[in-house]
Amino acid sequence: MWIIWALAAAVSAALVVVLTKAGLKNVDSNVAFAIQSIFIFCITWGIVTYQGNFAALKDIDQKAWILLILAGIATTLSTVFSYKALSIGPAAYVTTVERLSLVIAVVLSIIFLKEKLTWQLIVGVCVMIGGAVLIAMSQGATK
Repeated sequence: MWIIWALAAAVSAALVVVLTKAGLKNVDSNVAFAIQSIFIFCITWGIVTYQGNFAALKDIDQKAWILLILAGIATTLSTVFSYKALSIGPAAYVTTVERLSLVIAVVLSIIFLKEKLTWQLIVGVCVMIGGAVLIAMSQGATK
């Protein structure tokens, strides 16, 4: 079941890139993110409300709160940086380089979460790095 959610996330992320790039033509990247953040806030808290999960807030321990807050800060910074890059660079190229976050996430997952390193992960990471370098160094990336 996780793969369905992951594919839905991939499609949604692709739509975010294209729609944001199109919307950034005459809008500051931080203003654009602030506008989108209003919808992120309303939709996610709407889901929490619909599911009746408000009570779960009191069950979150201090360590989880700290980690979730740090993740929220990282999410915000990632989006601010990504939107700035999208405002000045081609979407296909910006996204390719920005998605090197996948490689970093794999490395950090292995180091901090003790996830298993497999030959498939190694090959996949190498292919992702190679693809990102190839695209970033291409002629279209400088336009």
